[in-house]
Amino acid sequence: MRVKFLLRASRYSTFATVYLVATCISWSIGLQGADAPRALPGGKLPNDVRLGALKDLDGYFPFTPSATAEDWQARAALVRRELSVALGLWPMPQKTPLHAVIYGKIEQPGYAVEKVYFESLPGFFVTGSLYRPTGRSGKIPGVLCPHGHWPDGRFTDAGATQVRKQIDNGEEKFEEGGRSPLQSRCVQLARMGCAVFHYDMIGYADSLQIPYEIAHGFAKQRPDMNADGAWGLFSPRAESHLQSVMGLQTWNSIRALDFLLSLPEVDAKRIGVTGASGGGTQTFILCALDDRPSVSFPAVMVGTAMQGGCTCENACLLRVDTGNVEIAALFAPKPLGMTAADDWTKAMPSKGFPELQKHFAMLGAPNNVQLTPLIQFKHNYNYPSRAAMYEWMNQHLHLKVVSPVVEQDYHRLTAKELSVWDEQHPKPPGGAEFERALLQWVTRRDQENLAASRHSMKNFRTIYGGAMEVLLGRNLATAGNVSCRMTQSNDRGDYSEEIGLLHNDSYNEEIPVVRLTPKAASGRMVVWVQAQGKAGVFERATGSSLQLKPAVRSLLNRGVTVIAADLLYQGEFLAEDKQMLRARKVNNPREAAAYTFGYNRTLFAQRVHDLLSVIQWTRTSAAGKRLDLVGVEGGAAWVAAARAQSGNAVTATALDTRGFRFANLSDIYDPDFLPGAAKYGDLSGMLAVGAPRPLWLAGERTTIPELLREIYQRAGGRKNLTLARGQSTVDAEAVAWLLGR
Repeated sequence: MRVKFLLRASRYSTFATVYLVATCISWSIGLQGADAPRALPGGKLPNDVRLGALKDLDGYFPFTPSATAEDWQARAALVRRELSVALGLWPMPQKTPLHAVIYGKIEQPGYAVEKVYFESLPGFFVTGSLYRPTGRSGKIPGVLCPHGHWPDGRFTDAGATQVRKQIDNGEEKFEEGGRSPLQSRCVQLARMGCAVFHYDMIGYADSLQIPYEIAHGFAKQRPDMNADGAWGLFSPRAESHLQSVMGLQTWNSIRALDFLLSLPEVDAKRIGVTGASGGGTQTFILCALDDRPSVSFPAVMVGTAMQGGCTCENACLLRVDTGNVEIAALFAPKPLGMTAADDWTKAMPSKGFPELQKHFAMLGAPNNVQLTPLIQFKHNYNYPSRAAMYEWMNQHLHLKVVSPVVEQDYHRLTAKELSVWDEQHPKPPGGAEFERALLQWVTRRDQENLAASRHSMKNFRTIYGGAMEVLLGRNLATAGNVSCRMTQSNDRGDYSEEIGLLHNDSYNEEIPVVRLTPKAASGRMVVWVQAQGKAGVFERATGSSLQLKPAVRSLLNRGVTVIAADLLYQGEFLAEDKQMLRARKVNNPREAAAYTFGYNRTLFAQRVHDLLSVIQWTRTSAAGKRLDLVGVEGGAAWVAAARAQSGNAVTATALDTRGFRFANLSDIYDPDFLPGAAKYGDLSGMLAVGAPRPLWLAGERTTIPELLREIYQRAGGRKNLTLARGQSTVDAEAVAWLLGR
């Protein structure tokens, strides 16, 4: 048979190792997956839930409360780690000086407004307005106000005509103040005695170093922004380093909180955060990750339906197996107030909020969660919604304002009056070159931070190992309950050939496998992994008959059982004459990876899950027997990842990497795309997590990668790391090494 392949250079390595990937040029190489012995009748696909529809941001995201506080503590730690990894904050970066500038005070009755800018990262500025009460002494609470997707953000002005309509239907009270619901809440909170920092989202108002069109309107990949050492946001390289607009905005929120707490009058024990819509997203994300806020009020955003439609609200890995309600629940038992409107939050009174009530009650704080459903209004942060927030802040920040709190009118400031940039305070540079330089600075910072975490194996396993668990989404402890049903068995003389289906009952997955067992079996097993799936253990002999590959036959001759599987979208997972050239994506025309991989595991991760299912099966079906892994002809990266997640279940591993590196992928829908992999050491980091277990390595020229060598040395397993000599074919040398151990 002939399989379609395309020669493509520089995908796997900087030294341009030529790589073969299924596409449009004929190339004679082994068997096509469909030619291997089948577990299912021709044309029938495995009964696997992953062949169904993908989940997107408009899916259903229920929250199931934990039974006990101890159970929740474990779950909360995992979800926080997932958020931290997804947003590029694992481990938490070191903070650079803010160099804050506060100037341009505008005095108003009972409060004053000042202009603020500071550096969340060197040369990257957070801009905003600082509202402070006048005539107060002593410590006062602080409130952080992210704004959300109002036109022009901090400068928004609904206009006279629109505000009159809002007054008519009960949304606003005042023609002047009602034109800016964003300024309105800041003014009222300041009048109630709070220091309020109202800061710009990236791409809004004064924060234009990364423009709106990129931060919120990104739609199409930019090939010129994916160069080695000079990439931009949303590119495959940025995603492989977990660099996103949402990550940058979250960091800005953390630094905005740093700024607020730097004010000498602010009471660190009384900190509130409130925003609506996209500002609601920023509110509950910040409050999930940072333990300094004491009161949270995300308006019209927490719900089990739409999770946030903007590119600034999505990041790869962020909501896989979780959702906004659970993320908001991380703030418990501290006070969490919310509103719902006639939008994606309208079902909250019956879906989401009852679970939050149960959750807070389980944690001993039943009165610390509140939902004000204002379903008569469309998406908003209008006067009735703000009134609910004022009461919540008044109660839990201990403001001692007479209730009910009644908002008063004020003098609304114009964009010119609020803008922080002028001749004395010039606007900083931005654009594509700034974007590239910013991401390179972040990359260097992260790599220095990660290098510091490698000083001990304990820290390395916590940081790198903890990250890998998030990137891949499953380890052997969570691999599930796996059983096997053999559909056929053939006696091949000195060995038996069994073909069947692995069932992972925990996840509703089904995997075709072949098991080759020598008659004089020693109990030792090898899982053989190639790009062709289980067809990889066979080759076509003269006369078109199937036979085992010589290297596989060598294992059987020594009493070693060989197992091979069709991983997702290999072999029997494929319709006839079709190959998986690109991973599936959700039905969203915008070319941002987070819309698909913020809600679904990548195809790469799912194939690793299949390998973990195979490993789990070998453990449960033959406890105590030795298991080794072989990854050749395109299978090395999956094996490396499965090995990293398999603990001590795997003894030795032989890999031909062909110089593969995740960082060099040029397509966010490449079947091997894995967000975050390049950040945590790429393939070398993955392999290092498996140290000091025996590893044979081909495809790396003549040098073992530095990170891999470093970790093996630190783990006391340098002798367990072997580089291929290249004295025979790769699979033959790999098998010889395995049999020699």
